[in-house]
Amino acid sequence: MPTNEERLWAAGIYVLSFFTTFIGPLVIWLLKKNDSDFVDYYGREYFNFLISYAVYTLISSILIFVLVGVLMLWVLGIMAFIFTIIAAIRAYEGKLYKIPLVFRIL
Repeated sequence: MPTNEERLWAAGIYVLSFFTTFIGPLVIWLLKKNDSDFVDYYGREYFNFLISYAVYTLISSILIFVLVGVLMLWVLGIMAFIFTIIAAIRAYEGKLYKIPLVFRIL
């Protein structure tokens, strides 16, 4: 079971992502990944999520010309928002959570 501090740092990655998409979570992850496997797991999961959904957004942006992309962008935005909140809650609870539709690179 992760400590309270580890849970706060892991949840902080996702909460901070609402204000700074890249820099804030990166700073937390780089500072705490060697101290905690739990924070390292959530840092990797967040950046895999960020990369995956950036690829999905790029594909949806290209598909705007076929008129399907507009709907896909809306759905992706809603999914990203909801999955970020769920991941922050699960991190604070001390549970491991894998975000759906993420290909794991890191």
